[in-house]
Amino acid sequence: MGKKAERIYLILAGLFIASLVAGNLIFQKFFYWDFFGIYTFEISVGILPYPLTFLITDLISEIYGKRRANQVVIAGLFAIIFVLGIVLAANHVSATAWSPVGDTTFNQVFGLTGVAVTASMLAYLLAQLIDIRIYHFWKNFTNGKKLWLRNNASTMTSQLIDTSSVLFLLCLFGAIEWNKFGVLLFSGFLFKVIIAAIDTPFLYLFVAIIRKQLNLQENEEIKD
Repeated sequence: MGKKAERIYLILAGLFIASLVAGNLIFQKFFYWDFFGIYTFEISVGILPYPLTFLITDLISEIYGKRRANQVVIAGLFAIIFVLGIVLAANHVSATAWSPVGDTTFNQVFGLTGVAVTASMLAYLLAQLIDIRIYHFWKNFTNGKKLWLRNNASTMTSQLIDTSSVLFLLCLFGAIEWNKFGVLLFSGFLFKVIIAAIDTPFLYLFVAIIRKQLNLQENEEIKD
């Protein structure tokens, strides 16, 4: 792989890991979004950067192939584990009397991070690996045509698996009450479906830009 291709891959991997870690750190704040008066979403702010991770894995899959996409998913898993270790260590040291953020506030914000990240890691790994496999199934099935189909089919399926899995585990661990499961599942999945549809033109745009930068033909993947 050439230097330019490697640089682009590293940028995509960095954005992927940053989005993944950010989503796992900010998940405890929930907000509502009135979608043009049609439906009011009640979702965690942690969901905001998460659809970007699926856009990036689809982009890497399209340009760099399945192996490189799997690599960035595994790298993301190690990043989450690393951040979890840091947060747990920070939770176990006492704040000074003059610390702007005291133990109570810090633990309130990050105290459930261990539970959330454990649930998220399991759901994330399952969903991302399924996303990559479905993406390449449709790519092979359509002989590289219909980019919109493999993008949406893979993302929507894996997002349903991810959303239901992480909510189930969070309820099971006591981080969220079971009576919130249904509304959070519906809101979370519907939000991700809308974002998946919106990001399709951006996938076409980024694929076209990167192919032009790397002098790749249509449907050509970079070979290591």
